[in-house]
Amino acid sequence: MKQEKKAVCTIAMIVINITIFLVLSFQGMTEDGIFMFHHGAMYVPSMLEDGEYYRLFTSMFLHFGFEHLMNNMFILGVIGWNLELEIGKWKYLAVYLLSGLMGNLLSTWMDIQTGEYAISAGASGAIFGVIGALFYVALRNRGRIGNISSRGLAFMVLCSLYLGFTSKGVDNSAHIGGVISGILLAAILYHKKKYPNGRDSQLKEEAKL
Repeated sequence: MKQEKKAVCTIAMIVINITIFLVLSFQGMTEDGIFMFHHGAMYVPSMLEDGEYYRLFTSMFLHFGFEHLMNNMFILGVIGWNLELEIGKWKYLAVYLLSGLMGNLLSTWMDIQTGEYAISAGASGAIFGVIGALFYVALRNRGRIGNISSRGLAFMVLCSLYLGFTSKGVDNSAHIGGVISGILLAAILYHKKKYPNGRDSQLKEEAKL
């Protein structure tokens, strides 16, 4: 019997995010902006004036409250699992981390352009990168990866962006930067799997999963 593969990096990212949230919850209020700022949340003036560029990275592992955390981790568990099994753990990690960073960089640029600065945090940029990458992979595989279709992913992205633009306190720039980065990174890193006996062999392989 073939052993089922596990998306170890997706599991690791979920565990890390939840662990950090629990540790911070015992120290203070994760919904408090000042508290989150002191623990690595994004704030552009501190980056520009004090050189605290580490916030581009640390903010990816912080969440404002339990609901924010659970929403992100649920999506990551579903989408990330499929992407990691398709492209491999190292490429998956590259997509996740680089998309999160690029999302934060675009968010930083937008804050500078508008002059409106806010404390922000969350794994959304990285998760949108995973969604964008999986969208590209699905397109390369005739519009579907497992039970996930490219149409479904596109609908998810559009709905998420719409809700972001119609809600307050959502960093849409990070989302947009993440999904674009995910698509571009997947185009660079992903190579469609080749099956020795063509499409019939692929269908047989999928039927075993």
